[in-house]
Amino acid sequence: MTVLILTSQEDVTADMVVLRLGEAGVPVVRLDPADLTNGVALSGEYVHGARRGHLSVGGRLVSMNGLRSVWVRRPGEPAARAAQPSAWLTEESSQALYGMLRCTDARWMNHPDAARRARHKPWQLHLAQHSGLAVPATLITTFPQAAREFAERFPDLVVKPVSGAHPQEPPRAVPTSRVAPDTDFSAVAYGPTLLQRRIAKRADIRLTVVGGTLLAARKPAAPDAHPDDVDVRFAPSVSPWLPAEVPPRVAESVLRYMADAELAYGAFDFAEDADGIWWFLECNQSGQFGFVEMDTGQPIAAAIADWLAGRGDTGRRCTEGDRSAAS
Repeated sequence: MTVLILTSQEDVTADMVVLRLGEAGVPVVRLDPADLTNGVALSGEYVHGARRGHLSVGGRLVSMNGLRSVWVRRPGEPAARAAQPSAWLTEESSQALYGMLRCTDARWMNHPDAARRARHKPWQLHLAQHSGLAVPATLITTFPQAAREFAERFPDLVVKPVSGAHPQEPPRAVPTSRVAPDTDFSAVAYGPTLLQRRIAKRADIRLTVVGGTLLAARKPAAPDAHPDDVDVRFAPSVSPWLPAEVPPRVAESVLRYMADAELAYGAFDFAEDADGIWWFLECNQSGQFGFVEMDTGQPIAAAIADWLAGRGDTGRRCTEGDRSAAS
């Protein structure tokens, strides 16, 4: 049985999992949907109540009925690198590829339908509340007056994108920024704006969930950190990510979130305050994990490989003791 990984060729994070699968002797096919009709071919037949399908990648023919699992990591737009790309060809190729894969018995990390739903920030916030996680007061609005009133109730705010990365090529990360006290919010009328109460954090938390396995990492905030340094991706810091214990109530709520979202993989971001409360910020259904594994030694790639291979989904939490297990 074969593991199919849908991602770009430049995805070094996926390389870590491919290596683990190779060490375990699990067959792997790596495919970028962008290469459809240009190095990648597909075929599906539905005759007399039976179906069969095949993928050809770099001259290697793989039966879709022989797929063990599908990891939708960071795939390109279908047929984007075709000889004559077009929006029509992309849609046709997407319908064909993902439609055929949906007919298989393979399990998904993550299923395209669940992944698409999980990207919606308002839905994430609602699901986090429903799951019992602490969520900072948040407003998403195009009403300037609503924004002004919210700022009066919560004077210390940050602003962040509703959708995530800026839609340029290559995508540009838009940092979370602190809102100036004298902001009048008139520009809110020109596009949905997400305002959120700033958490005075003592640490950032990245919690990677693979099936039932929870692997938490903690990055302490610098003692002299400026209050405007709210985005861990851009804030200056000399501290590495360190393994962390997951509070039992957080673990229970996160697993409930994953079950309700129908996700097999999720990268959760939390802000830890002075009282030790983990405040939910977001869950990225295809978030990076390589930087955490490099700092902590936690076996994230191995956990993903085990899940894709159908092994090791035992629902454990990885802590500092797992550093040696990964080396």
